[in-house]
Amino acid sequence: MQSDFFQRAYKVVQQIPPGKVTSYGAIARYLGAVKSARMVGWAMNASHSQPDIIPAHRVVNRNGMLTGKNFFGGSTIMQELLENEGLIIEDDKILNFKENFWDPMDELLKL
Repeated sequence: MQSDFFQRAYKVVQQIPPGKVTSYGAIARYLGAVKSARMVGWAMNASHSQPDIIPAHRVVNRNGMLTGKNFFGGSTIMQELLENEGLIIEDDKILNFKENFWDPMDELLKL
């Protein structure tokens, strides 16, 4: 069941456009598992072992904090990836978080 959940989370994350971010909780809500934000985090941590590219750097906490930054092999890689996509980050927090928030409940239901 865990790997199925992880695969479903990866499919959502793969649809986040460059320059946009979402939260662990937003993905969990979309997957119908409201209280599973932490499990989404575990999935993002394990995403580096996937054959497909999973842009896990686009998943942050509900306040726009780069809580997963330690899983990117260095303390600034996640920030650099997001800044390269146009996000503004200061003290591990996305300053333009609300403007760049991508909600799968809104975006993916349109498909």
